[in-house]
Amino acid sequence: MVNDMHAILGAWESYYVILGSSAAALTGLQFVVIALVAETPALRSVDSVGAFGTPTVVHFCHCLFVSAVLSAPWGSLAPVAWLLAAAGCAGLLYTLLVLRRARRQSAYRPVMEDWLCHVILPMVAYGALVPAAVWLPREPAAMLFLVGAAVLVLIFVGIHNAWDAVAYIVIRHRSQG
Repeated sequence: MVNDMHAILGAWESYYVILGSSAAALTGLQFVVIALVAETPALRSVDSVGAFGTPTVVHFCHCLFVSAVLSAPWGSLAPVAWLLAAAGCAGLLYTLLVLRRARRQSAYRPVMEDWLCHVILPMVAYGALVPAAVWLPREPAAMLFLVGAAVLVLIFVGIHNAWDAVAYIVIRHRSQG
């Protein structure tokens, strides 16, 4: 059983090395985005950064965490399942906090794309981690695909959101300059 588990998790090792490394590197790039935001006085509100900047780092850190969990040499899938379930639940709660912050902030009026990429898709990704964690011990091969898809969605959301923030700052700066 342990050898089967190691083989299943080992088959995903390269995938999580790529995603985990990407998440770590992209977290660093998000610091550049925040530095740009710091130069734009109208966007410097705590609520705006909490709604549109910090979640990107949190999503990347979740991806890094899941990648680390799935790359560790576990003796069974039980602790993996518990950690994935905890990450999914924490992500769901955090996304509700992001929703509250996005509705409360007044520096920017979110459009449908913002709601999709800052609330809906992260909610779907974190929500997918919970049933994947529950079913992981019974159906590891299938559930690892669900976990992999959730992590990939969070990476794409983070990339989109960082790009969107930079594009907004550049366009806003240009129109005011």
